[in-house]
Amino acid sequence: MIREELKKAIKEAISVLGFEIEDIHLEHPADLSYGDYSTNVAMVLGKVNSRNPKELAQEIADKISENKSIEKVEVAGAGFINFYLSQEFFTESIKEILKEKDKWGSNGSLKKQKIIVEYTDPNPFKEFHIGHLMSNAIGESISRLVEFSGVETKRANYQGDVGLHVAKAIWGLQHGGSTSVQPELLGKAYAEGAKAYEEDEKAKEEIKEINKKVYDKSDKSINEIYDDGRKVSLEHFEEIYKKLGTKFDEYFFESETSPIGKKLVEENVGKVFEESDGAVIFKGEDFGLHTRVFINSEGLPTYEAKDLALAKVKSERYDYDKSVVITASEQKEYYKVVLEAMKQISPDLASKTKHITHGMLRLPSGKMSSRTGDVITGESLIEEVNVRVLEKMKDSEIENKEGIAEQVAVGAIKYSILKQSAGKDIVFDMDKSLSFEGDSGPYLQYSHTRASAVLEKAKAEGVTPNLSKGNPWTEAIELEKLLYRFPEVVERANEEFEPHYVTTYLTELAGAFNSFYAKEKIVEESETASYKVALTEAFKTTIKNGLWLLGIKTPDRM
Repeated sequence: MIREELKKAIKEAISVLGFEIEDIHLEHPADLSYGDYSTNVAMVLGKVNSRNPKELAQEIADKISENKSIEKVEVAGAGFINFYLSQEFFTESIKEILKEKDKWGSNGSLKKQKIIVEYTDPNPFKEFHIGHLMSNAIGESISRLVEFSGVETKRANYQGDVGLHVAKAIWGLQHGGSTSVQPELLGKAYAEGAKAYEEDEKAKEEIKEINKKVYDKSDKSINEIYDDGRKVSLEHFEEIYKKLGTKFDEYFFESETSPIGKKLVEENVGKVFEESDGAVIFKGEDFGLHTRVFINSEGLPTYEAKDLALAKVKSERYDYDKSVVITASEQKEYYKVVLEAMKQISPDLASKTKHITHGMLRLPSGKMSSRTGDVITGESLIEEVNVRVLEKMKDSEIENKEGIAEQVAVGAIKYSILKQSAGKDIVFDMDKSLSFEGDSGPYLQYSHTRASAVLEKAKAEGVTPNLSKGNPWTEAIELEKLLYRFPEVVERANEEFEPHYVTTYLTELAGAFNSFYAKEKIVEESETASYKVALTEAFKTTIKNGLWLLGIKTPDRM
């Protein structure tokens, strides 16, 4: 990568001057007129060695060896060194994009490292709510970033198919006049059961009894409701995953981890855990955290115990080097306790676990709660956005309008989630999310569609992509100056598990292409047309690959 070439050239220049430095910080100036890369290395060295940073910067710049990729080096401000890349470099970078376009997704041989990414995690007997859309969008994008880096990647889904929420839903079905299990009834039944559990002492005891019977499978009628509800829920979730473009490799269930978690905790009572009021707890205060119950007073394992077991089961099924777990930010403190308890029992598994939290996805009306039944389901949001997209497309005569509308709707939601760092809350604004004017999923998809149309026209008129006939401009334009950055953006997003770097880059790239499209006649009878068409193809390839990393589909027509 050019970044590493520049770092090497800077280090060599510094060495000639008799200095040494471990890390060299390079960044892209916000204003392209200040170059393609900038470093503050002279300011860092000047402070340590009591030298004037600006004078030192000029000495370093003068010592930078000639390089065909560098057009010029300038000193600016208090001692910044700015690098301007050559037109030859930009042309070569476009050639590389065009050469590699058919190899996307096959990033060499797999590295030895193995990573498992757990995300989405909806619970059977409850609705797939908009929070699950947050987890799915982030988890799927992280999985694709890791996968593209050449690491063997498994997508995992952990679902609570036992627990108090299941008992509440079954109680709600039993008292709702019908035990016919349908996806739309389960959410309502759960809300009824949750309300009764809070307000009615008799109902609370009945729900607790149902919970025990689910665990020990001791009641035939409850078993039948449970089996039907679990099956219907999981099948319904699969329909949603298909819309979202996710296919899981591994499924884990609380019914599987529950007995293992209970045994793990019981084996470590007196060492890691202690008994308290008939329950088994972990005293987190001893580690600067808070106390949590791992086996309740009824002898049943809690979420905490099951999460301990999950790490064990994951490692036995898939011998991973790193386990990435994605949950809502409200579970951040909870998971710190679980990880500390895991560290006491299985330090190796704890060290391999990375917990990533995401904020809440809200509509303008506020936060949603499945406990009260005031919930916006994932599929209802997708459908509502889909209806709005179809309304925008009502005068279009393209084929498969419904299919494309769904791709645009899902893209709009995913972009809204992925356009900022994972930990922040998001208010989904329908109008902004469906805008074709920028900072939206449809804007990126439409930019791809526009490039596709240009390339179709070029093909029809016999204009082929060709960079050898020369650049039509006296200096590189913004689009050329952005395209080469894609690999380093992807690398950073993968290293930090932050897809928003890709989203931000693609939005800037699309803006540069649309500006290029507005100013230039791309397909024309001139020697420069082939270069412009090649640049358009490089853009289409890059934005398509970037949108793939975000889990957003790219229709050729919209």
